[in-house]
Amino acid sequence: MHMADALVSPAVGGTMWAVSAGAIAYCSAKVRAEVDDRKIPLMGVLGAFIFAVQMINFSIPGTGSSGLLAVLLGPSAAFLVIASVLVVQALFFADGGLLALGCNIFNLGFFPAFIAYPLIYKNIAGTQPGRTRLAVAAIVAAVAGLQLGSFGVVLETTLSGLSSLPFNSFLVLMQPIHLAIGIVEGLVTAAVLSFVYKARPEMLVVSIAASQPTPRPARALLLGFLAAALLTAGMFSWYASAHPDGLEWAIAKVTGTEELAEPESGIFPALAALQQKTSLFPDYSLPGPAESSTGEDAAHGVADSASVVDLGTSAAGIVGSLLTLAIASLAAFLLRKRPNAA
Repeated sequence: MHMADALVSPAVGGTMWAVSAGAIAYCSAKVRAEVDDRKIPLMGVLGAFIFAVQMINFSIPGTGSSGLLAVLLGPSAAFLVIASVLVVQALFFADGGLLALGCNIFNLGFFPAFIAYPLIYKNIAGTQPGRTRLAVAAIVAAVAGLQLGSFGVVLETTLSGLSSLPFNSFLVLMQPIHLAIGIVEGLVTAAVLSFVYKARPEMLVVSIAASQPTPRPARALLLGFLAAALLTAGMFSWYASAHPDGLEWAIAKVTGTEELAEPESGIFPALAALQQKTSLFPDYSLPGPAESSTGEDAAHGVADSASVVDLGTSAAGIVGSLLTLAIASLAAFLLRKRPNAA
């Protein structure tokens, strides 16, 4: 659900940049007041994990979002981590537009963290959640968060007025596909929470009863998330589906093409050029055109090309996960709650 700049006008993009910047400032103040240094490593490794999971597309795409982050970190820290993920994706992997970054941060961060988590997940899970209640709460909250986020995409696209996507047709396609995505995401979130419930159940209770002391995440839990992130980014991402994600699918059904052309005037060419310069691995692949093979070397060329693609995907995933780990950890470190001087 990463919006491209072709969908967003400067007015809408600028407004959502301001809204998301305000939300980041608010969350930073909350984290500084509430989160101590015991959760710094968890913010970093969860950011790396979410980055890695978002690389994987299935025929019905399943992605990680700030719903899982909110359960383990609380909404404010979750919003900052998902913002870190999206900044890394936009700047270094050309995934989502720079003008649309404010929209993407709001759609993928605000709705799950500040609507779905406190209003839906917490009410279903209760104060002493078991595995069944955790699973139900995760699925329902994921569906709600994705439905609100996809509606935000449709509304922002319509208000921008750049594309020929009619509101009703776009909405009718976006909501059902993201209902399916939300169910898949909820199942993935439920599986991860079940793992945490078995390893450190008190972490799930603390996220609901915030008045209790924050537990220090077990080293095994941190290493487990980090290992899962690197394995997912470095290996499992090879098997991602080549089919379009939910947003691209909906656009293709309405317009016949998965990507819309950006305007060739105004701020758009400048932002596209900037993103091209900052992208280390455009579209999670090695930069530069791949060499083609012809004649009797064609078969070997296809195999070599596939190997290069896999290598590029692995490198992009590992680098992106480590970048997100570093940025999210740095943000948490700078905002950590310091003990009062005696």
